[in-house]
Amino acid sequence: MEEHEQDVVKSNGMNRQEFLTRASAGVLGATVAGGLGARAAMAAAPKPKKGGTLRCGFGGGSATDTVDGDNVINNMDFARTYQLYDGLVAYDQNAHVRLQLAEEITPNKDASVWTIRVKPGIEFHNGKPLTADDVLYTLRRIVDPKKPLVGAPTLSYLDLKNAKKLDKRTCRIPCHAPFASFVDTLPNYTYFISPVGFDLKKPVGTGPFKFQSFTPGRQSVFVRNENYWDGPPYLDSIVITDFADEESQINALLAGQVDVINFLSAPSIATVQGRSGANINIATGASLLQFTMRVDAKPFNDVRVRQAMRLIIDREQMRKVVFLDHGILGNDLFSYWDPVYDRSLPQRKQDIPQAKSLLKKAGYENLSIDFITAPMGQGAVQMAQVLAQQAKAAGVNIHLRQLTVTNFFGPNYLKWVFSQDTWQYFPYFPMVAFSSLKGSPANETHFGDPTYGKLYKQALATVDVKKRTELAREMQRIDYEKGGYIIPFFPPTIDAYSSKVHGLKEGKTGVPFNQHNYKRVWLS
Repeated sequence: MEEHEQDVVKSNGMNRQEFLTRASAGVLGATVAGGLGARAAMAAAPKPKKGGTLRCGFGGGSATDTVDGDNVINNMDFARTYQLYDGLVAYDQNAHVRLQLAEEITPNKDASVWTIRVKPGIEFHNGKPLTADDVLYTLRRIVDPKKPLVGAPTLSYLDLKNAKKLDKRTCRIPCHAPFASFVDTLPNYTYFISPVGFDLKKPVGTGPFKFQSFTPGRQSVFVRNENYWDGPPYLDSIVITDFADEESQINALLAGQVDVINFLSAPSIATVQGRSGANINIATGASLLQFTMRVDAKPFNDVRVRQAMRLIIDREQMRKVVFLDHGILGNDLFSYWDPVYDRSLPQRKQDIPQAKSLLKKAGYENLSIDFITAPMGQGAVQMAQVLAQQAKAAGVNIHLRQLTVTNFFGPNYLKWVFSQDTWQYFPYFPMVAFSSLKGSPANETHFGDPTYGKLYKQALATVDVKKRTELAREMQRIDYEKGGYIIPFFPPTIDAYSSKVHGLKEGKTGVPFNQHNYKRVWLS
């Protein structure tokens, strides 16, 4: 087995057959196109050298930006926290789970107790060694009942009150009930490890870069961590600047004001492609850019309306218009790379007569409704515009309300009746816990089907991978038939960078540049 295969097998107690089943999920390769040929440029890069500042011009931020590695919300947060922190586990380029700070994560026979052992010799930015105390502190901070963070509900199965430190690097955590998906949960961007006594005003992690400054909604600066446990990065520093729109990002790149930009829409390919000193990178990921319908609010509290809206969409046309046929066709299910993803369900296609019939039976003939959009991700606003156009064929009048990203993620976030959002890739069960259960921290659709919840609890108590997959498929049939998500396709990740930037890698999770991994990036 390859090195990362060994890590995963050790980390979650899977046998080789189960691991190979999981690994086979990564069946689609990434594609790259560019003015100078991005993949060829990466392969032909000269010998790395140290020094320089990587200037990142990213979109999707707001005044609510944070550098808290366990409480992030938007795309700008992702870019910052991946520089400052590491997790116990992480994704590799194929969206497979691998160990990062952890040397071992193993369950007992029924996954009701987990043992975590961190690697030796790892230091935080302040020189403090990483210990089991920090692991327990981080997990307890996340689930603190007085001030729970974003990832708290997903860790509700852990009995952290009775967790014990076994030695300097090892802890044992019992569970209130079996938690078979624990390891798959940990790559989530809300579970970075912080030191005991973490201070948000002076954030400290184990990541490749150290905190220097941060102004929400504007800019952040990070400097090289010379003592990084996996070898110091080549770059002296990284400056991440918030951009309000895609046009400004592109103009800044072409003017030489920034070195990398992210989350571009397909029309930008032609703008950047062929320009001297600029490369386009198109990666086939499985992030989400989904439409959301609140199942507890009219008109979407009627399942017939939800199904009608799914049938209104011409998915292939939408993908072609917004992303020039790049990306993977969706079927209203998330977690495409997870082996439990059900590819046997009939692919939804546009069916205007059936959509009209369902709307009429539900009493919503000639429906008129507001749709909330914002430029929170590549192609988001364009997708909303295509949706509004396609809906007219079924007599549905969609009024688009475009907000700023700040306002979209403001006090009314998670309250919109009909809107959209963007998520990076998660395996199926962690995504369910995060978004689709009653009490989930990001339940945009307010979905809370009781049968679905019971199946989820049963799956977490099921160690056998085949039986757990069968339960996941039952849950996905409910997603497909009753859920509040419309997932027309999994968008490609379209980014661009200066030809003087070397060492960038593609990934399948949908987060730019392989989870904003700049540890081995260098400038010529």
